[in-house]
Amino acid sequence: MDVLRPALININGRMYRRNIIQQEEHYEEEEDVSYTGPPESEDLAEDETCDTISIEQTDKGYRCAIDVPSVLYKYIIGKKGETRKRLEFDTKTSINIPKLGVEGQIVITGSHKAAVSSAVTRVEVLVDSFRKKQPFTHFLSFPLNDPKIQEGFLSFKDEVLQQCSQDNGVEGSIFQNPAKLHLTIGTLALLNETEVRKACEHLQECQNFIRDITEGNRLPLEVTGIEYMNDDPAMVDVLYVKVNVKDRSDKLQVIADRLVEHFVSAGLMVREWDRVKLHATVMNTLFRKDSTVEDTGGPKRQTTSEREAFDARSILKKFGAYRFGGCELNSVLLSQRYSADCSGYYTSAGSANFS
Repeated sequence: MDVLRPALININGRMYRRNIIQQEEHYEEEEDVSYTGPPESEDLAEDETCDTISIEQTDKGYRCAIDVPSVLYKYIIGKKGETRKRLEFDTKTSINIPKLGVEGQIVITGSHKAAVSSAVTRVEVLVDSFRKKQPFTHFLSFPLNDPKIQEGFLSFKDEVLQQCSQDNGVEGSIFQNPAKLHLTIGTLALLNETEVRKACEHLQECQNFIRDITEGNRLPLEVTGIEYMNDDPAMVDVLYVKVNVKDRSDKLQVIADRLVEHFVSAGLMVREWDRVKLHATVMNTLFRKDSTVEDTGGPKRQTTSEREAFDARSILKKFGAYRFGGCELNSVLLSQRYSADCSGYYTSAGSANFS
């Protein structure tokens, strides 16, 4: 059953009521009864003009072009064009949207600068709202697909299946793909090539502070020991290995936290925790029902009730201090979800090196 979620949003000091039908692509926006439309003259609402956008004066009035990924056009158009019509009527503007699937700019024109500014603000509210609902497409990762780590992981898998396969829920399908072992730093929803390029540029900007932290050297890591993500070791959904810098410094943690800080400030990432939880998944019950699911630290596609947990007590007792191996980390990657390169790891859209 569709569920309506009413919400009030503030646009230029006025409150609007918005109802979003969950799990549908339908959007309606209804202004508060106190709102009577945009002012008849620019002078009456000069404070509504957005300083963060560029509104040009033309022979016919005013014009503003904003970059919006094509996958979000439908939310501005609305069912049968109703959302766009409502926006145009309320703001006394014209909103020109490229054809679906064609990347370009949404152009808003009107007789008054304040009216164009108001329309831009409302479009940006729509875009921001539905952008947050898009599944993530990329993630920042520290790759752990070093041959030695993979060899250690495969030995771990074989020994667990030999010694613990009788334990409830333990079977081969819930193990990670060894070629995709990694640490997730944070996830991003990059909705077109422009946004991917922007993310790559920001990652390159981070290379300076990364090299300051590593002193221009690779970072020697050791992967030893396992932990679980549940309160009850008899009902575990995720088992992960612990990764530490060999000299026991916090350099890896500092790099991860600084990366998240940078990308959050750039508006490309949403902060989920105060500090990045550095862990590399080796077993995950998400893999059991869908072999295409990838553990990249983002929102899970299955609810807890849909997942079949496994009993990890014997695994923790027998392999709690298992040594998977060591490696020298030399990069952070902008990895593409649901992809693979020639090595089997995620396809990289960009990178920053430690040395």
